[in-house]
Amino acid sequence: MISDATNGKAVSKRRAADHKRLVSGLLVGLFGLVVVGLGGWWFTIALGVIVHLGLLEFFRMAQFKGMRPATKTTLVACQLLLISTQWSVNGGIASSLADAVLPLSGAAICGWLLLQPITGSIADIAASIFGLFYLGFLPSHWLRLRNLEAVDVAPLVDHMSWTWISSGLLITLMACLMVVASDIGSYVIGRRFGHHPLSPISPGKTIEGAYGGLASAVLLGALGGALLEWPYGPLAGGCLGALVALFALVGDLTESMMKRDAGVKDSGDALPGHGGILDRIDSYLFTPAVVFYVVTLVMPVIAQGLTFQG
Repeated sequence: MISDATNGKAVSKRRAADHKRLVSGLLVGLFGLVVVGLGGWWFTIALGVIVHLGLLEFFRMAQFKGMRPATKTTLVACQLLLISTQWSVNGGIASSLADAVLPLSGAAICGWLLLQPITGSIADIAASIFGLFYLGFLPSHWLRLRNLEAVDVAPLVDHMSWTWISSGLLITLMACLMVVASDIGSYVIGRRFGHHPLSPISPGKTIEGAYGGLASAVLLGALGGALLEWPYGPLAGGCLGALVALFALVGDLTESMMKRDAGVKDSGDALPGHGGILDRIDSYLFTPAVVFYVVTLVMPVIAQGLTFQG
């Protein structure tokens, strides 16, 4: 009887946690859909807030390891990186000026550490520069994706009468949905069929779950590639989905590795059922750069090759 009562409480507790996770996940997803749809500076501001909170969590973990990163300087540098990226894609400043923000920010971070009363270490510099890359440079590619206007990266736009729908909007939504599909697929398949651990870094992840996430992202990518009328639509979209699933997993495991090293279960407690901001966005950090360079560098080459064949 005692065992049954204990098991019942455990099941109820797990269901309550799952419900809390579902509700907070839906709210986060709705927020993301709204800001992506708005685009422009609204999207930039929302991304800036997320980056700021995520960077605070990252530096908190670094401080648990005894590091003294240039927190304030890096926080400002990441915001400047996002603002300059958005400003440049809007034509407000030259793209070369926006590109200069990253190396100049790195130099400013090192300069700030040099001026501190206590001499900085290699770990302090590495944590600060990685923070700039991890939560500044990588997320800035979401702005690059959202502001894409070229019709050839999403030929479907050319047939649509709604002027507010752009190539950037469709591809950004597709990228987000592929990450979501990967997360859901890995969670569902891993929970139901997972038996073989994927990595000691994250004991809860399984090889079966990874395959489930890969299959889900590939299927959604193939559907997206066909709808957007890409060259070799389903094949190209499926390959992109595979890359997204891979780099979403890399982002997830990278954050898990940092948490494990810092000795914390979650990066924070900002999101009920999910932990911190980094726990929620880890899969979205490496993926936008992959999608951006595939659609702007690889897809045009494929399209040009088809033109020559024709």
